[in-house]
Amino acid sequence: MVQTLRKPEIINMARREGVVTVDGLVKHFGVTPQTIRRDLTELSDSGELERVHGGAILPSTTTAIGYSERRELNQATKVDIARLCARQIPNDCSVFLNIGTTTEAVAVELLRHQGLLVVTNNMNIANILSANADAQVIVTGGNLRRSDGGLVGDFAKATIEQLRFDYAVIGCSALRDDGDILDFDLQEVGVSRTIIQHSETVLLASDSSKFDRKAPVRVASIADVDVFVTDRGLPPACADFCATAGTQVLYA
Repeated sequence: MVQTLRKPEIINMARREGVVTVDGLVKHFGVTPQTIRRDLTELSDSGELERVHGGAILPSTTTAIGYSERRELNQATKVDIARLCARQIPNDCSVFLNIGTTTEAVAVELLRHQGLLVVTNNMNIANILSANADAQVIVTGGNLRRSDGGLVGDFAKATIEQLRFDYAVIGCSALRDDGDILDFDLQEVGVSRTIIQHSETVLLASDSSKFDRKAPVRVASIADVDVFVTDRGLPPACADFCATAGTQVLYA
């Protein structure tokens, strides 16, 4: 296959699989490793892929997507996930909602709940739930991340450490087949870990696209989550992990 046809197919394979390897592309196209390495270098130089050891990934899978762009991604799916999450949360309980566009969708679905005590480190969620007269809303404080209204850092952690929650709903930037929950911001990760430690029931709300993304910092394991709410079948390895760990999986 000539290079002009091979390169678009390489990009499509990266989009499907999240990563392409030199060895895999050599077998697929029947060309030499040197030819594939040249293709990957050119695709990297043009910004279409990012080189990693032994292959390449899509640039968007290793960098945080901007907040406004994240709000537009998989909107209908997020609403479905949010509705199912909200159904797991009863009236008259305490709940923590952390940073994320999916947790913001959960906040919308909690507008009709009664007797809630909601604690959040997300300014957007506080604004959403201010419309629910039957909910008491507490904002943790912390360092304001202007890009998405998140509150992070030691002050946020210190507030959370003084409290216990009946439920917590968390999101993430990426998921691994082995059950690792990943994110980008070390300060946010520290807050998320504290939320998990101080909650009786932890719900992870994440659509299946997160299995196609990468992030550098480990938050926790899905084994630390009580309920995983997602939109479609998990990769087999992750499904097996959830079954072994006792994590309930709900499909929106």
